[in-house]
Amino acid sequence: MTDHKTRFLNLALDAQALKFGEFTLKSGRKSPYFFNAGLFNSGRLMRELAIGYVDAIEHAGLDFDLIFGPAYKGIPLATAIAVELAARGRDLPLAYNRKEAKDHGEGGTLVGAPLQGRKVLVVDDVISAGTAIRESLDIIRANGAHIAGIAIALDRQELPGGIEPDPSNTQSATQSLSAELGVRVLAIATLADLVAFTADDERFVQHADAIAAYRQRYGA
Repeated sequence: MTDHKTRFLNLALDAQALKFGEFTLKSGRKSPYFFNAGLFNSGRLMRELAIGYVDAIEHAGLDFDLIFGPAYKGIPLATAIAVELAARGRDLPLAYNRKEAKDHGEGGTLVGAPLQGRKVLVVDDVISAGTAIRESLDIIRANGAHIAGIAIALDRQELPGGIEPDPSNTQSATQSLSAELGVRVLAIATLADLVAFTADDERFVQHADAIAAYRQRYGA
C-alpha cells in the first residue's frame, strides 16, 4: 500500500472512526469493521484527513479546478481539502449545496463559487446508495459544469443487497455509480487495503481473517 493509505487507516483508528469487532449494518449484514467519518471531529483530525484526501487526489492525477461538497458531510470535507490544497500552493474555488432551497438573500440551493465552465471534483465520505452524489451531479451539470471525478475516504467495495448479496449485480455501489455516470471515483483506501493493513500489522492481525472472509463473501 502507498503511505497515504496506511496513514489514513491509522488516523481513522486513532479517531475511532474505524473500529473492529462485530457490527450489524443497515443491510443486516454482520461486518467485522465499522467506519464513521463523523468521528473526525476535531481540527487536528480534519486537517490530517484532508491531507489524506489531497495525497490520494494528487496520486490519482485528477484534473479539476473547483471543489464541491454535497450536504452535509461533504461540506466540511470540501472546505478542509480546499485549505490543504491552498497550503500546497493551489488556491481553488469551493462550492456546496443546501438540502433545502433558500427563499431569501441570494436564494437557491448553491453556496460558494459559481460552477459555470468549471471542472468539478466532488468530495464525500463514502458512497452507499449514491443518492447524495447523484443529486450533486445533477446540480453541477445543470449549472454548466463538468464532473472531473469523485473522491471518498473509504470504499467498502461491497456488493449491494441484504444479508445475501444480490446475484444479479456483480458491481459495488461505487463501481455501479462510476459506470452509470461515466465518472471516475477514487478513495483514500478500500476494503482490499484494509485486508492488507490488518494482515500486515500485528496490532490488528487477529481481525485479518474475519475481514478477509467478509470480503470473500460480500466484496465486488
